[in-house]
Amino acid sequence: MILDKFNQRVAKANSLVCVGLDSELGKLPERFKKKPQPLFEFNKWIIDQTAEFAAAYKPNMAFYEALGEDGLRELKLTMEYLQKTHPNIFTICDAKRADIGNTNHGYVTAVFDWLGFDSITLHPYLGREALKPFLDRADKASIILCRTSNPGAGELQDLTFDGKPLWQLVAEKVANDWNANQNCLLVVGATYPAEMKKIRSVVGDMTFLVPGVGAQGGEVKATVQAGLNQDKRGLMISSSRGIIFADDPAAEAKKLRDEINRYRQ
Repeated sequence: MILDKFNQRVAKANSLVCVGLDSELGKLPERFKKKPQPLFEFNKWIIDQTAEFAAAYKPNMAFYEALGEDGLRELKLTMEYLQKTHPNIFTICDAKRADIGNTNHGYVTAVFDWLGFDSITLHPYLGREALKPFLDRADKASIILCRTSNPGAGELQDLTFDGKPLWQLVAEKVANDWNANQNCLLVVGATYPAEMKKIRSVVGDMTFLVPGVGAQGGEVKATVQAGLNQDKRGLMISSSRGIIFADDPAAEAKKLRDEINRYRQ
């Protein structure tokens, strides 16, 4: 099962930290901007600094696609570096894809087979039929948006049907109907711990990708207390800017890991 890779890494690193490689060219330190492949060189440095404390890495496709073929090449180099040096660390393609089935076959090939990611973030709006190419890949994980961390999330996600908010219906649908291969995860934002607690009660031990800690205002303590599963894991707590653009990324990654673990006990 693909989640075994993540759980084994959690045990080895004693960590639930997901480092977001949101490597925006304009924000890179000047010493990297001067290099022929600035995003890759920066990512390589971040990985070397933080791997000891990381359970997962999550590049956001937007920052690579924005640079065209050069950016995609640097993402490919980043993935090859991770696969060579840290093949046991779980990888997430933060792409939030959603399309009809035959188009998704192309995304499956590009993300899973060419780039080599372990997982991808996906929109549920088109339904299971559209996501089937991803769900059918039992060797890879599908991370479905459920309760996102952004302030405007409630505009649609809080709409109720038969007394249940949409985010709860998505959680139930994924857990009960889409997870036949035990390869589904949910995106649940740290900024909504009460909703996270409810989702945990609905989906059992399913793993959550958790954005929103740090810059977006989510609190580690509330997140861990609301979201841990019965095995004291089940969370990929993501931090991007707070780690990668810090003066000392290693120290920030360790600080987040240790804070999370303080509340895991």
